[in-house]
Amino acid sequence: MKKILYIFLDEGGNLDFSSTGTKYFILTSIMKMRPFNGYKELTELKYNFVENGRNIEYFHATEDKQAVRDEVFKIIQKYVSKIKIDSLIVEKSKTGPALQKAERFYPKMLGYLLPHAVNHCRLEDITQIIIFTDVIPIQKKKKTIEKALKLTLAEKMPEIPYMIYHHASKSNEYLQFVDYVNWAVFRKWERGDVRSYDLIKTAIKSEFDIFRNGTIRYF
Repeated sequence: MKKILYIFLDEGGNLDFSSTGTKYFILTSIMKMRPFNGYKELTELKYNFVENGRNIEYFHATEDKQAVRDEVFKIIQKYVSKIKIDSLIVEKSKTGPALQKAERFYPKMLGYLLPHAVNHCRLEDITQIIIFTDVIPIQKKKKTIEKALKLTLAEKMPEIPYMIYHHASKSNEYLQFVDYVNWAVFRKWERGDVRSYDLIKTAIKSEFDIFRNGTIRYF
């Protein structure tokens, strides 16, 4: 039987490695096989808001009002047992200067995250991997991330064919889900706010603070 593994990726924080940037950078994946639960509910929710005068094109946790976030998290929570979440936590002040360049940073971090994500399934049963990220408008960053993904997949899962797509999150409900999930994880680490994190934590299979044992801070 054909088994296709879907991985949806999102990031939180910025790559400003200074005291003015975010404290953390977080990469999160949702791993899923079909069927994709929650599509209908998310669409119905959008039009419920539209009919009540709220101009929502798609859901984006950072921009949405709390009342909107509450309803989206209800849908995610309904299907939380059907997804597997992995997050890589990077405390940026512990990141060495040589690793702070995007072309080195992304391959290293994705190289840690993706194996965690795929370890939840039997790779011998997987016939294909399809990875989705949101649209990346900066061409250099897009090429860097694509190269990092290809290197990681070639090294960790050389026998499995894969495809990488960059779709606008407004066209893909699971990119909206991973945006919300990553936002919840980021809020926990950056601000100590676990309100939304507590709603999805049962689906988190790994939450790896990569520099947890680091003692040197570079800024």
